[in-house]
Amino acid sequence: MTGTESPGRTLVAGVGNIFLQDDGFGVETVRRLGRPGPSRLPPGTELMDAGIRGVHLAYRLLEGYRTLVLVDLVSRGSPPGTLYTIDVGPHPPDPGHRPGPLDTHAMDPATVLGLLHDLHAGAGGTLPEEVYVVGCEPRDTGEGIGLSPPVAEAVGPAVDLVLGLVDRHATPVPQKN
Repeated sequence: MTGTESPGRTLVAGVGNIFLQDDGFGVETVRRLGRPGPSRLPPGTELMDAGIRGVHLAYRLLEGYRTLVLVDLVSRGSPPGTLYTIDVGPHPPDPGHRPGPLDTHAMDPATVLGLLHDLHAGAGGTLPEEVYVVGCEPRDTGEGIGLSPPVAEAVGPAVDLVLGLVDRHATPVPQKN
């Protein structure tokens, strides 16, 4: 651990465009996690509505988080609303997956992670040790506001998946005697 890193510090980032129906899944999941009331998030966990600002997310990650949980759509051909938990690990994604010119409005998790590793190589900072994607199979990403019914129904279970991941990686807070 470096001097700039906080033990157990976690960032949960919702990625997506709320104007493209199901693409707002990640943003809606993070919004639910941050609802007013008693927090179910462990200390040291931060929420970020990254929306379509993948570059901003990549720069923020250089501030030193031990764990990153990205919440976004993941298309794998299963029925809409199917949830996935993907353990990406600390290594950069396959460079062959990265697109050519950088499009800041169309950054999937692999592109954000590739940019993060490129920024780290040039600017330093601390990379997350643990990286997960909580993804949902979309039904419709056409123009419009609002999630399709199967994706909307998956938000609650996705919140539970995220909470399970952050609880598992939380650093216990010392108890005062």
